[in-house]
Amino acid sequence: MHKLLLLALVGLGAQLVDGSLGMAYGVTSTTLLLAIGTSPAVASATVHLAEIGTTLASGASHWRFGNVDWAVVAKVGIPGAAGAFAGATFLAHLSTGAAAPVMSLILLVLGGYLLVRFTVFGLRQERVGRPLRKRFLGPLGLVAGFVDATGGGGWGPVGTPAILASGRLEPRKVIGSIDTSEFLVAVAASAGFLAGLGAARIDPGWVAALLVGGLLAAPVAAWLVRYLPPRVLGSAVGGIILLTNLRTLLRSDWVDAAGPVRNLAYAATAATWVAAVLYSLRRHRAAQYQPLACENCQAAQGEPYRSSM
Repeated sequence: MHKLLLLALVGLGAQLVDGSLGMAYGVTSTTLLLAIGTSPAVASATVHLAEIGTTLASGASHWRFGNVDWAVVAKVGIPGAAGAFAGATFLAHLSTGAAAPVMSLILLVLGGYLLVRFTVFGLRQERVGRPLRKRFLGPLGLVAGFVDATGGGGWGPVGTPAILASGRLEPRKVIGSIDTSEFLVAVAASAGFLAGLGAARIDPGWVAALLVGGLLAAPVAAWLVRYLPPRVLGSAVGGIILLTNLRTLLRSDWVDAAGPVRNLAYAATAATWVAAVLYSLRRHRAAQYQPLACENCQAAQGEPYRSSM
């Protein structure tokens, strides 16, 4: 019972992050399932089955708040579904011993990417309004879908920053469109896992717990996306994923690092994580105060202030 409650809380927290940042439900939930000893394929299958419900609820909530670009959903979601089915089939046929370090490595890279992406670069918005081309979204969806199924998450960490980096779609619509298109990815990945693993190896209670937590958080996250600072949240989540999967990888047969080496790696990663979050928080606050400073500066010069917003 305690494990189911923990899974529900993880599902709730992961969906709050995913719905407001456009990523991290899968990587966060899968990281926990791996930490408690679940095999990689079963962990990814459990998360994707739960995501069928959470992504549907999240997409509906984002649509209600006007956060969805349906053209982007179609152009990235359909190739994403194809990639997810292929990735699920691939992972389902790997042995547990081979799959565990592979998945941890994928999640480690995604966590590091999130940490660096949001801490160092933040979000670009200078090219908002320019069209996104199918030749960009199609391959992006295919790769992101494959990574999502094999890594237990990755649709958001790959898709959201790539579209944000283009600067052609406002952040709330990037997040809403990625979250909505993830429904197609979740359905395709689940079909691949069920075909490769069978339903008997998947605990329906775990799926239900993750689903309930995610459903409770979905409408709240769609509303919070307008107010939470994505830069700070991205740095925080990236650090959590990085630290957790570093532990799994260092203990795997691939590395089998000695105790002092592991402790040193944990301490260095934790210190980097804290520094990144504090840096992102300072940059966010500086960006908030900048318009006010410009207004005061122009007022002092006797010039009327005109907001660029």
